[in-house]
Amino acid sequence: MTETAGNFDELLTSAGTPRHPALSVGLASLSSEMLAQRQRHAEEELLEKGITFAVYGHNDGNEKVWPFDVVPRPIAWDEWLIIESGLKQRIRALNLFLDDVYGDGRIMKDGIVPEELVKTAKTYRPECQGFRPPGGVWTHVVGTDLVRNHDGIMYVLEDNLRCPSGVSYVLENREIMKRVLPEVFYGSIIASIEDYPERLLETLLKTAPPQVSKPTAVVLTPGVCNSAYFEHSFLAQQMGVELVHGNDLFVDDEDMVWMKTTHGPQRVDVIYRRIDDDFIDPEVFRADSMLGVRGLMRAYRSGNVTLANAPGTGVADDKAVYQYVPAIIRYYLSEDAILRNVPTYLCSVKSDFDYVLSHLHELVVKPTNESGGYGILMGPQASKKEREDCADAIRKDPRNYIAQPMLTLSTVPTVINQTLAPRHVDLRPFILYGEDVWVLPGGLTRVALKEGSMIVNSSQGGGSKDTWVLLKN
Repeated sequence: MTETAGNFDELLTSAGTPRHPALSVGLASLSSEMLAQRQRHAEEELLEKGITFAVYGHNDGNEKVWPFDVVPRPIAWDEWLIIESGLKQRIRALNLFLDDVYGDGRIMKDGIVPEELVKTAKTYRPECQGFRPPGGVWTHVVGTDLVRNHDGIMYVLEDNLRCPSGVSYVLENREIMKRVLPEVFYGSIIASIEDYPERLLETLLKTAPPQVSKPTAVVLTPGVCNSAYFEHSFLAQQMGVELVHGNDLFVDDEDMVWMKTTHGPQRVDVIYRRIDDDFIDPEVFRADSMLGVRGLMRAYRSGNVTLANAPGTGVADDKAVYQYVPAIIRYYLSEDAILRNVPTYLCSVKSDFDYVLSHLHELVVKPTNESGGYGILMGPQASKKEREDCADAIRKDPRNYIAQPMLTLSTVPTVINQTLAPRHVDLRPFILYGEDVWVLPGGLTRVALKEGSMIVNSSQGGGSKDTWVLLKN
C-alpha cells in the first residue's frame, strides 16, 4: 500500500518504501487470509475476556465488544522524544494555569487569557476558588489527543483533563497483539507500557495529603452503566486498590473520608474519581446526584483527601481556552510551544463569528465542552440543512462553539473485509503528574473504521490499534 491522495501513511512513504522496515516485513509474511484469521482470533479473545465499552442509546444495546485492529501504529523513537517533551511542557503549563485561575488570576489580570472566557466556561468551578490541592497538582491523569495532518506534522487536537479514558485498552491491546500476532514483533524493540498501573498508583500516593504516612487510595466509579466501567474495574484491580461507589464512602464530622468495609470503616486519603464534577458531592454541586459522596468537597477543602483529577480542571480543556494554550505556555514557562495547536476560531469573537458562518462548508465546528465526538459538524461532509442548523446554534450561543480547518488525518492499514485498507487515526497519549510528569510511551491509537470518516471515537463507530514506540526499527 502507498499513500492515498493527500493522506500521510504511517507505515509507508509516498514512494511506497517502509518507514519501519521490520514491522513491514513482519506484516508482509502473513497472507491476507491469515491476517483476517488473526483479526477474528483477536475479536474472539476480546469477547471472551469481556473487554467492552458502552454506547448510550444504541439500538442494538449498550454493551459492545471493544473494537480492535491487529495492524499496529508505529512511532519512531526520535519523533516520540519530541512528542513526549511537548506533552510534558503542555501539562506543566496547564497545571500552572489552573493553579493561577483558582488563585490570584495573574494571567487574566495581565490580559493573556480573557477573564470572561474563563469565568463563562461551563466547567469553571467557583467552589474551587482560593483552594490549592496537595502539591499544587490539579492534573494527575491527562489524555491529550494528537493528530498528524497530511503535511506530516503532529498537532494537538484537544486536551482531556477531567476523567480521560482509554488507557486500559492500551494495555489490553498490547496483550492481545502478543498472543494473536507474535510474528510482527520480530526485529522490533518496542517501548514497554506494562508498568502503567504501578506508575498510576505511585502518582496517586505521592499526591496524598502531606500529613498521611501510609495513604490509602481507591477508584471511585459511577457504576456498571458507565461507558468506561471496564476501565475503572481494570485499573483498580491492576493497582490492587478498592473499586468503590459513592455509597461505599462517607465523610465524618471531622471532614475525614472513610470507606465501609466488613472490618469496619477504613480511612481513605486519595480518590481516583471517574465521576464528573457535577456528581461528586450533592452538598455542593448537583443536589440530585446519587453517584457521589455528601461532604466530599468539605473533606477536600479541609486538606484531608486528594481528588484526582482535581475538581475544576475542565476549565483548562475547554475548547475555547485551547486557543490560548501556546500563550499560556509562554506566560508560565517562557518557552514556545513544542507541539502545535490546530488554528482555531472562537465564535464568541465577532470577527471569528462572521468568518465561521460564511465558511461552514469548509470548517469543523465543535461545542466547547462536549466529548466523544458528539455535536461536531464536519462542514465539508455535512448537508446544507446540517450547516444551517449549526449556524442557528452558533447564533444562539456563540461562546459554546469553536471552529477549525478540517485536517486530513494520517492513515494506517487496517483489516477490512479480509483485506488491508487505509483508515484515519489519531493518538491519545496518557500523562501522569505526581512529583514529576511522566508520559506512557505511545498511547491509544483510535481508528475510524468507516471509509473516509475522520471520527475515530468508539461511540461513533471507531476502533483502536496497538501503538508501538520503536526503540529500534
